[in-house]
Amino acid sequence: MAGWVDPDDPVLSSVTGLARELSDPVRLTALQLLATEGPHTMIQLADAIGVAAPRLGNHLSRLRAAGLVAVEHTGRHAVYRLGRADLGDVLTALSRYAANSDLEVPGRPPSAADIAHTCYDHAAGRLGISVFAMVIERAALQPPTGGGDELALGDDLSAFATLGVDAAAIDPGRRKLATACLDKTHRLPHLGGALGQAVLDAFLADALVRRRAGSRELLLTAAGRRRLPTLVPGFAL
Repeated sequence: MAGWVDPDDPVLSSVTGLARELSDPVRLTALQLLATEGPHTMIQLADAIGVAAPRLGNHLSRLRAAGLVAVEHTGRHAVYRLGRADLGDVLTALSRYAANSDLEVPGRPPSAADIAHTCYDHAAGRLGISVFAMVIERAALQPPTGGGDELALGDDLSAFATLGVDAAAIDPGRRKLATACLDKTHRLPHLGGALGQAVLDAFLADALVRRRAGSRELLLTAAGRRRLPTLVPGFAL
């Protein structure tokens, strides 16, 4: 029988091997983007992460060797995706662990931008990721699997109705109805696409938040401070 710290133990070897791959910021971020936002080309990943393509290519080769990413060739493009569907759950758990850690400087409250800001036309920050977690938990939206960049509606749309949005009535036109967008600060997804815009528009229309002129910050109003923690369980000021 193998000992507790036997390096040939398959479970121990698998876990420590994964930990080694996740220990590098570039590899970790690449996997988080693929898990949340779906397949990317190497150029798309390099632009998103902000590293040179040759440097990223070395990391992707290592992730391929470890079975954590797979690549498909479409014409002249190599498209990368997660190599394992269950890897997304591991990455989410790690980000939630970090979010629950004591990361804030004592005596320094979170900034307004950290609480809520815009990412293109949808809400990000603590508010955005709390909205996303709520609609996933209440089965209003199907969670990201890493297999594509558009999310499908779930069977119960009441969570969107709670937020003031009739999800079934939205015509996205040429844009995607719903996407998961990786929040740069919290490393958890917030809601993008036409539904993400609709949720933010509803918050603005109900005067729960307001835009700060010349900034991406969203400022919570007095009504927002009262109502949003109730409308969006898990959102804390």
